[in-house]
Amino acid sequence: MSILLKAEKAISRFSVGVGYFSATLLLLLVANVFYDVVKRYAFNDVSIGMQELEWHLFAAIFLFGVAYALQADGHVRVDILYEKASPRRQALIDIFGTIVFLWPFCYPVADYGIGFAREAYELGEMSGDPGGLPYRWIIKAMIPLSFGCVMISSLGFLLHAVNQFLGLEPPQHHASDPEV
Repeated sequence: MSILLKAEKAISRFSVGVGYFSATLLLLLVANVFYDVVKRYAFNDVSIGMQELEWHLFAAIFLFGVAYALQADGHVRVDILYEKASPRRQALIDIFGTIVFLWPFCYPVADYGIGFAREAYELGEMSGDPGGLPYRWIIKAMIPLSFGCVMISSLGFLLHAVNQFLGLEPPQHHASDPEV
């Protein structure tokens, strides 16, 4: 097995792990919403902190889910051109899109997000609502962390495309393909 295939598989395992993390956060969100609804309707009580935790969890699910979407090839692309292209041309489109569009977007967002989270930490930023969550820097830190995960996953996506272009592995089948 070539080093490119080994590297792709290692990064793929990382991306699947991020997907499991995101799925775990989804379970926590469901439990949180259930708790919040029961507390509101059965006990006529609300918790601002639990409501804020809902949007914190939702944001983290979305942010980390993007890294898994790359690994699972569940991201958005212009399929009108892509699906009719040969596997080698598809690989070239994926390589080009990763290097020209994805990386130049991810790096500045991650870099800016570090300062964003650091500032919230240094200021001791917390919710403006009474009973809200403290430590706002934690959710803000999810931005650079998740975009770092997207960059790592995109490296695996790029390696997959390179391996496909070099003929080291067969093209990836999509769930919408009739052969699957």
